[in-house]
Amino acid sequence: MVAPSIVLDIAGREVTITNPEKVLFPRAGYTKLDLVRYYLAVADGALRGVTDRPMVLKRFVNGVEEAPFFQKRAPSNLPAGIETAHVTFPSGRSADLCVIDDAADLAWVINLGCVDLNPWAVRANDVDHPDELRIDLDPTPEADFAMVRRLALVCREVLADFGYAGFPKTSGSRGIHINVRIEPRWTFTEVRQCALAFGRECERRAPDLATTRWWKEERHGVFIDYNQNARDRTVASAYSVRPTPNAQVSTPLEWGEVATVELADFTIANVPQRFAEGGDPGAGIDGRAFSLEPLLELNRKQAEAGQGDAPYPPHYPKVPGEPRRVQPSKARKEGSAARAPRTPKASQG
Repeated sequence: MVAPSIVLDIAGREVTITNPEKVLFPRAGYTKLDLVRYYLAVADGALRGVTDRPMVLKRFVNGVEEAPFFQKRAPSNLPAGIETAHVTFPSGRSADLCVIDDAADLAWVINLGCVDLNPWAVRANDVDHPDELRIDLDPTPEADFAMVRRLALVCREVLADFGYAGFPKTSGSRGIHINVRIEPRWTFTEVRQCALAFGRECERRAPDLATTRWWKEERHGVFIDYNQNARDRTVASAYSVRPTPNAQVSTPLEWGEVATVELADFTIANVPQRFAEGGDPGAGIDGRAFSLEPLLELNRKQAEAGQGDAPYPPHYPKVPGEPRRVQPSKARKEGSAARAPRTPKASQG
């Protein structure tokens, strides 16, 4: 039997939560209403990561143990108070995406089955110029989380050397994210180039830890995913609950916490209390927006030294200067086949 809906008064608006007792986390037992209450408890922090940003709706309509579906276009029956922003995808197609601006909006998207929040790195008033540089540290299968922590501290040093302040958070899944607020003056292409240049500098300083190699067969240690800065790519924002069995949370950190943090330290069960008692370590992210010129100059120097562009994800249009999108092992096989001497055909007399 389907549980009756409930109506919550949030930020002066009524938000209907349908089937509030539906279990979204079967192993931990958390329901849709538990998730709504979590997001309302940390709303100020969660909104810092999504406010005024176009957002992809990643909907776990049958709970986190089944695959979600991604809804990029805003639903046609939007309730009053939900705004949209018009964006263009790499394919050239465009659509209106939902924009989440207050706690009532948060509750509405959770009711749709969203567990984590996945905003673009732009604001609704300028959807072509990102205002956030995203550093995504993603461990390869042979890497442990201790390596991720060590690389995050290397990233902090590199950022400081180039005049930046980054704000770290656990990804809630496997890695660490570091966000840098930037001036919205540069294109997605330029921001991505800066992320690649930054990653390569980290790789130079910590070659045992870091890699920017796109092809998995070439990676080691922790992958710095520069392509998370390409148009239409999203990452889970601050205070997002992740679809893990224990409902881990992508939690902003003080830099002093990074060296010893564990992903399981933060879940839907304890993050609201941490937030209420200690505040939000990411609260200062909007205090200053940085210029990308130092990283653009680094990118130019790397290009002059022979480090050109790197591959985009497979569904993106090919861009000038991008290397061939083919696995290195496959390219070597193709090259060997092309160089192999041909056996002369027997003459027919």
